[in-house]
Amino acid sequence: MATSCFHKLRLRKSKSKPLPNPSSSKKSQFNSEMNSMERKRFDSLDSWSMILESENVETWEVSKEDQEEWTADLSQLFIGNKFASGAHSRIYRGIYKQRAVAVKMVRIPNQGEETRSLLEQQFKSEVALLSRLFHPNIVQFIAACKKPPVYCIITEYMSQGTLRMYLNKKEPYSLSTETILRLALDISRGMEYLHSQGVIHRDLKSNNLLLNDDMRVKVADFGTSCLETQCRETKGNKGTYRWMAPEMIKEKPCSRKVDVYSFGIVLWELTTALLPFQGMTPVQAAFAVAEKNERPPMPASCQPALAHLIKRCWAENPAKRPDFSNIVSTLEKYDECVKEGLPLTHHSGLVSRNVILERLKGCVSLSSSVTVQA
Repeated sequence: MATSCFHKLRLRKSKSKPLPNPSSSKKSQFNSEMNSMERKRFDSLDSWSMILESENVETWEVSKEDQEEWTADLSQLFIGNKFASGAHSRIYRGIYKQRAVAVKMVRIPNQGEETRSLLEQQFKSEVALLSRLFHPNIVQFIAACKKPPVYCIITEYMSQGTLRMYLNKKEPYSLSTETILRLALDISRGMEYLHSQGVIHRDLKSNNLLLNDDMRVKVADFGTSCLETQCRETKGNKGTYRWMAPEMIKEKPCSRKVDVYSFGIVLWELTTALLPFQGMTPVQAAFAVAEKNERPPMPASCQPALAHLIKRCWAENPAKRPDFSNIVSTLEKYDECVKEGLPLTHHSGLVSRNVILERLKGCVSLSSSVTVQA
């Protein structure tokens, strides 16, 4: 059911000419020129249209030994308009088996062994994790295909874009407490599930949180994620500086608490609709967090209970940050208070008005003449 704005996906081998072998005296200059040429090839529209408009779908057929249960049937995939891009990827709208999808295409560069290896590893990791995750607040994986020089990952299409895009359209401090809690609960439930599966996201941020037609949030982009048992000793700052925990910035071993820190920054974004560390470069923000223990300024308009939770989440000491199960429980209590018109409190014994009344009734002797009005 392809329409005029969708094209069947095709891939063909690049017909680029062989490159000359440089002398050692010009090696540095040659590498620089090759990197520049590769970037131009990657960014050119022709290089991407070539991928999408080859004449023989058979060139995309996967040998049985390379086939996985998640391997896409590319004869059923149609590509539409690009709506996002990254350093090595493009994301398109698409139709797969008559369903609206998002197609993330990763172009593996010809030059740079380290970059190529990293991109291939990220693809394998993202597919391995996504294909085993099933939760209402995790973006749904559908299929994938690896056929150098392009790999693709097909997921459900989230029509309302990223949380960052949504917040950019809002006036500062304009989100209601009810909306903040609804969005925060979606994120924290998705992350609670993720951690229950032993997965650390490592790049939780508003740009990696997607909204559907019902304005529900789903966690996405697992390219830098890893199993906790495998990345506990992994060093390096894999995430994004503005949302990155100080231990990751310092390249220390990280635990699942790095995601809790990032959630604290996202919750601050929800209360302000602002970009964290606005006015700073990413490197300046990283230095401020890691070396000066700075955090985004807490607005006076922020609910004290929410401010308390945010500060717990972005505590410098990871051990002092709550688990997502505790965060979900706390936010559910806050949400219950809002629905019942009660003030929010960060007291651990928070209960609803009806629960308080029920407890009072239980304390009243049956022979007493005291009546408790519900």
